Amino acid sequence: MKLVIDIGNTYTKLGIFQREHLIYQTQYKRFDKKTLATYFQRYNISQSIVSSVSGAEQSFIDYLTENLQCKTVFLDSSTPLPLKISYKTPETLGSDRLAVAVGGKTLFPGKPVLVIDAGSCITYDVVTAEGEYRGGAIAPGLNMRYRAMNHFTRNLPLLQPIEETPVTGDSTSRSMHSGVLNGAVNEIDGMINQFREEQPGLVVIITGGDINYFDKNLKNNIFASPNIVLAGLNQILRYNIEDKK
Repeated sequence: MKLVIDIGNTYTKLGIFQREHLIYQTQYKRFDKKTLATYFQRYNISQSIVSSVSGAEQSFIDYLTENLQCKTVFLDSSTPLPLKISYKTPETLGSDRLAVAVGGKTLFPGKPVLVIDAGSCITYDVVTAEGEYRGGAIAPGLNMRYRAMNHFTRNLPLLQPIEETPVTGDSTSRSMHSGVLNGAVNEIDGMINQFREEQPGLVVIITGGDINYFDKNLKNNIFASPNIVLAGLNQILRYNIEDKK
């Protein structure tokens, strides 16, 4: 059994893999060492990987490194990857972006892939057909856009995303919803078109906490893959432990 942990800006996502199959997955708003220990009691875990956008807590590191029966990878910019990295500042590259890039390459080997992760930020990550990670783009996520309008103005309220909204808002709140939601949808469609000009035959995958706002509203053909980060981390774990035996 393999334990995969993705510590994001809002949630910690956790997956249990048996070889390549995800047999259990969940997420936590708060995740601590006590919770982590329950998975070692419940499953026969021999390998684990931890990815964090802000660095793993020392208590996690201590627990996993002291568990001699479990081989653990702490993903960072120096971790070997089954990709060629062409990013000019790899030390600044978020581990979540590395994971989705590997996940995209694994899902569609031999094809150019764009993975869009709609979370706290909306990230775009491109992998060529030859398995070269080129980089991509980073934009504010939905909640960040709502918070910005509230923070930088005196009268605009703080809103939460809704499922859909007409393009013409007939109130201030509906106008804000239109600007954020419809604006983001058109932004993503436009970005996809630009990336496809650079990479003909591009396969587009979308994931992230706000996936439901986009997967049915985009004009471009896309594949929804909610667990691509966990799948990518599992492949990185395999590359660093199993493939090097």
